[in-house]
Amino acid sequence: MRPRSYLLQVRAALRGASNSWRDTNVKFPISQQRRCLRIGPPYLLDDYTPRYHLLPSAHASRKRSEAYAHLSNCNLCPRLCGVNRFTKTGVCMIGANVKIATIAPHFGEEPCIQGHNGSGSVFFSGCNLRCVFCQNHDIAHTRSGFDVEPEKLAEWYVKLQDVGKVHNINLVTPEHVVPQVVLSILKARELGLRLPIVYNTSSFDSLESIKLLDGLVDIYLADFKVWKPETSKRLLKADDYAAEARKSIKLMHDQVGDLCFTSDGLAKRGVLLRHLVMPGCEDEGMRIMEWLAKEVSPDLVVHCMEQYAPRGHVGKPRRTTTRRKSTNLSGNNDQVSSNVQPDDFRGGTPLADPVKQIRYGDLNRAVKGEEVDSVRSAAERAGLWRFIDAAEHGMFHT
Repeated sequence: MRPRSYLLQVRAALRGASNSWRDTNVKFPISQQRRCLRIGPPYLLDDYTPRYHLLPSAHASRKRSEAYAHLSNCNLCPRLCGVNRFTKTGVCMIGANVKIATIAPHFGEEPCIQGHNGSGSVFFSGCNLRCVFCQNHDIAHTRSGFDVEPEKLAEWYVKLQDVGKVHNINLVTPEHVVPQVVLSILKARELGLRLPIVYNTSSFDSLESIKLLDGLVDIYLADFKVWKPETSKRLLKADDYAAEARKSIKLMHDQVGDLCFTSDGLAKRGVLLRHLVMPGCEDEGMRIMEWLAKEVSPDLVVHCMEQYAPRGHVGKPRRTTTRRKSTNLSGNNDQVSSNVQPDDFRGGTPLADPVKQIRYGDLNRAVKGEEVDSVRSAAERAGLWRFIDAAEHGMFHT
């Protein structure tokens, strides 16, 4: 074990190297850029064994029993529905089996996750949040897909490994199916799975859920969406999102630490924190970055995402009536158009002028570059320095 003073010196040197690289005007050929991984010694692994292979059999049996117990009285997310999922469903709409929308190698993740062969992504249907801007609305807000038992899901993991040659198993939106995920990982271990497990979460997890996953998950790919309770109530339909996310992210980091890589540039263990910058919400992103640097780790790898687009319920028309055309009755900053049809009748009686409204009109646009830059700048001022950056040669991140 290196002394702490040595690690602090290494960290300072790495920051200096990172800044000098960013400030230089010299352009290197892409082939040279690919060889320059910029992975510091504290975050470079010689080799890696997935954590679930290090879990003692007694602990694995205990986790299996706990998973079945939670299914019969579901309280593993902050919703605390308390339902018996063998007989009914809660907010997430999913029972004792999982419902899968897609299982395939995926190339839409960060380069250290997707690599050359892709990330073995499992997109779960359903969700314990109701984000109005959900970028996967057709999956998360519906029961689309096919039902799979946890034991069969384990077989899919092994297929992704042996046939797809993927670099990891990426569990997308798994917060509401943690018991089934636990059972599937334990079964996959018996079937010969050797890949790291990526828990790709909104961070609306309970502490009990994260504790149950301890020893099974290698990488927590966690979102931190919004900071203010009023924003989470309006946009996520969860008053306590930020408070729960803060607790769960800290526990994730306590379990696996900062993101570490092998020499091929692939992430193997740690936390990668995502924040989707949304229109007009950059102040909340700044608060999130300050909290991450102060309360989690200044060495946390952060991705300030600029991929926001109006989806889900954002921008959908809402039709209502009002006596004054200029009045906004939406209560959620909806935009009112002037497309009024005064001859609208119901039952032979003319109503007040019907007005077409746009739901969540303040989010009905793409995010601006300066909004993303302001969040990134706040992160740097707070002391964060490990970022997923946009590549100059386009399309990908590096």
